[in-house]
Amino acid sequence: MTPSPAEAPADLVITGCTVLLHDDQERIGFAENAAIVVHGGVVEAVTTAAAVRDRPAVERLDAAGQVALPGLVNCHTHAPMVALRGVAEDLPTEEWFNDVVWPVESNLTEKDVELGARLACAEMIRGGVTCFADHYFSMDAVAGVVEECGIRAHLGEAYFSSQGPQGREKSLEFALRQRGAAGGRITTTLAPHAPYTVDDADLAATAELAAEHGLPVHLHASENRDQAETSLARHGVTPIDVLQRTGILDVDVLIAHGTGILDRDLPVLRNASGRTAVATAPRGYLKFAWPTTTPVRALHDIGIPVGLATDGAASNNSLDVWESMALTALLQKSTTGDPRWLTARQALHHATLQSARAIGLGDTLGTLAPGRRADIILVDLTGPHTQPVHDLAATLVHSARSSDVRTTIVDGRILMRDRELLTIDVPAVVRELGERLPALLDRGHGGRIQEYDT
Repeated sequence: MTPSPAEAPADLVITGCTVLLHDDQERIGFAENAAIVVHGGVVEAVTTAAAVRDRPAVERLDAAGQVALPGLVNCHTHAPMVALRGVAEDLPTEEWFNDVVWPVESNLTEKDVELGARLACAEMIRGGVTCFADHYFSMDAVAGVVEECGIRAHLGEAYFSSQGPQGREKSLEFALRQRGAAGGRITTTLAPHAPYTVDDADLAATAELAAEHGLPVHLHASENRDQAETSLARHGVTPIDVLQRTGILDVDVLIAHGTGILDRDLPVLRNASGRTAVATAPRGYLKFAWPTTTPVRALHDIGIPVGLATDGAASNNSLDVWESMALTALLQKSTTGDPRWLTARQALHHATLQSARAIGLGDTLGTLAPGRRADIILVDLTGPHTQPVHDLAATLVHSARSSDVRTTIVDGRILMRDRELLTIDVPAVVRELGERLPALLDRGHGGRIQEYDT
């Protein structure tokens, strides 16, 4: 006799936690003394601890004193660039690219990318990131790391027009080859670098390929105000106008940064026929002393989801989405002059459901509900820096740290338990990467992979 679902052993039951939930209006709420039942890599139920007391399970986790959240999504990063953390400090954008980062990246090997990605995945898993959107080179190596370590990823092979047609073709071949890999944990995208490094013809061809193959596009655009103003002065159009005229806004697109989005761009984005989203990575904007940040409120008002991101660690120095969440909330209060915007609950919405939507996975990730993928993190709020708790949302956004994440779960598989990484040997990665750094960091050749001139 086949047992009923209620009697069948669950793969995992988490009990005793407080669970972050979204209601039917997408408002954030919390259920105390709750339980999460996981079966087949998805959430089967979110219920009370009492209801699952006798439920058989392959594994049970007692999460008393902890908060269960949907796993965080890092909506735009360059994971392998952790190898360049701290290499290019206190520089304006043009010097950062031309004098350090792009000369160093001309030395990159596939092994460097693999080791950097492995270290980055360890950092993200420890910080409660269960999915990341990456846009870099040698991405088959990154896909291999994702397969091995158990995290989820949205990956694109970046290209410049200076590479000729081969760059665009390689990006397409990667996207088609790796789409659905790692048991479905890998989704893929086309990845032109930016309108200032990819010409209109290549952008138009990319839009056509995206429509033909059902692929989204992930690129940098209007990263800062200088780019927008330079584009207007030289060409009479903004970078967002370029995306519109080349057809990029007719397909699903994730725009990285967007701190240079102007008021005149908002109707263009609002009228885009594809799904359009923006990823914000505020720490890097502060480090580069950019005068503006992503206009989250204006984008909200026209229905554009904004996901949280870190960018690469060469500019941001960390892959800490918790910090991005807090900085986004604080910067929005400052730039709008309104302390009521962005609230802690709104920030949590950006960190969870909006971030999932930004990478096109809003139907499967971003909330803990039956049928959603079981990407779950458990956050310990018993430390002195998070006590007492008067407003749980505020505690999570403004007091909790990434180091408070105790357990990270992807597709129902535990990748970190009680702060112990289970799928990556960090000391071995650090040791091997360290041996390769002298060759990677050599700038004596005097070359660079590209030139930054917006």
